[in-house]
Amino acid sequence: MLSLNRISKNYKIGTFGGKDFTAVRDVSFELAEGEVVSLIGESGSGKTTVGKMILKLIDISSGSIVLDGVDVSTVKGKDVKGYYRQVQGVFQDPFSSYNPIFKADRVFSLIRVEYFPEMARSEWDDKVEAAVRAVTLDPGQVLNKYPHQLSGGQLQRLLVARALLLDLKVLVADEIISMLDASTRIDVLNLLADLKSRGMGILFITHDLSLGNYISEKTVILRHGVIVEMGATEKVFGNPTHPYTRMLISSVPQLHKKWAQIESELAAPIAGRGGCLFHEAYPLAGRTADSKDDPTLAKIEDNHFVGCFELESEKTARVA
Repeated sequence: MLSLNRISKNYKIGTFGGKDFTAVRDVSFELAEGEVVSLIGESGSGKTTVGKMILKLIDISSGSIVLDGVDVSTVKGKDVKGYYRQVQGVFQDPFSSYNPIFKADRVFSLIRVEYFPEMARSEWDDKVEAAVRAVTLDPGQVLNKYPHQLSGGQLQRLLVARALLLDLKVLVADEIISMLDASTRIDVLNLLADLKSRGMGILFITHDLSLGNYISEKTVILRHGVIVEMGATEKVFGNPTHPYTRMLISSVPQLHKKWAQIESELAAPIAGRGGCLFHEAYPLAGRTADSKDDPTLAKIEDNHFVGCFELESEKTARVA
């Protein structure tokens, strides 16, 4: 359904834009109908940049994003509204999505003006009420209140309800539960699981590995704007191969272990693995950065791919 094909994003930085900075480089993965893909990485890894390119909030420097066979970069003018009818995003801070001087239900009225101008008011009210109930909220308790009168979890769920009004194909969920308390997080995660069961594809952007492991079928690990490991979630978490992936997983706090024990396990080599499998299979890959024929990931088992870490210092230098 949604395919990212070696997309990159470059910025001009420094005095008078004299230097180039590559925020994302050669990122490729697919999001299928009814699938949740977790895009995981630390702050500054390029996760949000990938999401913004999918949402057409920033342009792609190279590569392509394709939705149902249509190159997203060719969608312009009046066709952009049609694209947003299929693809929407929900972001980390729900309060920033609301105008504090208007009641929370204004986010729904804006959708009506743009996409359902001919719909009768009574029919629209029924549609909004059904969407709000679908996200486990009581319309009478939330629609007539100002944003400051609602919790972060309620505001996030209202934004998801707004997405339901458009019968979306793709939802970009960028750190949508990082500001919520633990009791509310599970409600939002289960809501996303319900959307998945309806056939919606969800890109779940997070720095929290436990959340990604809980909800997704596929995991993409991003570091310095480059994918270092990708595959079925149970394989990435159950058989982490790239040192960065192992470091992330080992850094997750565990109730039954002390930090010193976790740190020693991280330093231990992986039994029988040897060196970098990518480097062994493609010894010249990464040295000819201008060639689009160079592989970016090596297949180590079915539905599990890993990037080179023997040449990582060189690749990181190029990205910087």
